[in-house]
Amino acid sequence: QVQVVESGGGLVQPGGSLRLSCAASGRTLRIYKMEWFRLDPENQREWVASITQGGTPGYADSVKGRFTISKNAAWTTVYLQMNNLKPEDTAVYYCRASPGDFWGQGTQVTVSS
Repeated sequence: QVQVVESGGGLVQPGGSLRLSCAASGRTLRIYKMEWFRLDPENQREWVASITQGGTPGYADSVKGRFTISKNAAWTTVYLQMNNLKPEDTAVYYCRASPGDFWGQGTQVTVSS
């Protein structure tokens, strides 16, 4: 089993930055990919970014150039650096580990002046 816990959300003004963390524990060596998703206030889910154990990143067009996904060397924590945040980035951000489809509880990001 794998446990996933997100942190780092909060309230930020447009143009600001936040760094989200996703900490994985348990059988982390079985994890191949870690991904960030978000659920907006209209309950629309969107894939945001991903990173593989080898470090290959992927980004949704809506965040490309503003968000950066990275991982620690131990492959236990994945980060999402979010810059130039916009009101439309407001959502609950979730981390998912796969294979196995393990999800965290989410962290709220609110972008508002």
